[in-house]
Amino acid sequence: MQTSEVQRAVAAAMSTASSLGLAVDDATVLHDSNKLTLRLLPCDVLARVAPVADQVAQFEVDLAQRLAESGCPVAALDPRVEPRVHERDGFVLTLWTYHEPVTTREIPPADYAHALERLHAGMRELDVPTTRFTDRVEQAQRLVANRDRTPALADADRKLLGDTLRNLRRAIAERGAPEQLLHGEPHPGNVLTTKNGLLFIDLETCCRGPVEFDLAHAPEEVGEHYPGVDQDLLRECRILVLAMITAWRWDRADQLPNGRQLGTEWLGQIRAALDRNG
Repeated sequence: MQTSEVQRAVAAAMSTASSLGLAVDDATVLHDSNKLTLRLLPCDVLARVAPVADQVAQFEVDLAQRLAESGCPVAALDPRVEPRVHERDGFVLTLWTYHEPVTTREIPPADYAHALERLHAGMRELDVPTTRFTDRVEQAQRLVANRDRTPALADADRKLLGDTLRNLRRAIAERGAPEQLLHGEPHPGNVLTTKNGLLFIDLETCCRGPVEFDLAHAPEEVGEHYPGVDQDLLRECRILVLAMITAWRWDRADQLPNGRQLGTEWLGQIRAALDRNG
C-alpha cells in the first residue's frame, strides 16, 4: 500500500472496529503489500484493509465462511462481529480471528501436504464461480508486454518471461489434467501455524486449475508427500509460477521490499530451470 495511505488505512480499521463494539487502543502492522494486515489491540482482531476498488473482499469472506463450516483448515472471520465487508474512508475492511503463532520453525512437509490436501478436498465440494489459472497467467503476460508498466525489464529478460509464460501456459493446459477450485497462492506466507494446526489465509487468489498449480507455490518437499501428484506437470507449474511472480516484481508499482533484487535472482532461476528441463 502507498505510504501516504497507510495512516488512513490504520485509522479506518481502528474506527471501524470501535464502531462495532470492539476495544481498540493500538494497531500493529503485520504485513504491507497490495493490502494492509493489522493486529488490533486489546480486542486482538486481525484486520485486512484494501482500497475500496478491491471488491474481491466479499468473495473472500463468503468463501472463508463456507470452507470453515465444512471443516477446512482456513482462518475464520472474527465471531464477535457480523461476517461481512466493511467500508470506511475509501477502504474495504474485513475482520478475522487473530492466531498467535505457536512456532517459528519450518512447517514439516508432510504436515503441509496433508493440510493442503484437506483444503483441496473441501474445495472440490464447492461450486464457486471463479477465474481459471490461465487468467492469472494472462495478467502476467500483459504486464510483461507493457513497457510502460515494466520499464526496467531488459529486452532479453522480457522475451524470456514472455516466452516462458506463453509456452508453459499452453503446455499445461493441453495436458488436460483434472481441474478444481484452488487456493491460488498457498505459499508459506499464507499458512499459519496455530494451536489448532495449520490454517490457510488470503483466499482472494482462488482460481480453478490442477492441484499441481497450488503445489508449485509450496516448498518442493511438500509435493513429495501429496498423493497422486503428476511430477512432470508439477515441474512445469513450478517454472510457470516462478515466471509469474518474477513478472510482478518488475511492475513499476510493485511495493514488495527488495522486489527488484528478487526479480533479478528469479530470472536466473528460470534460465537454470529451463536448461535442466530442456
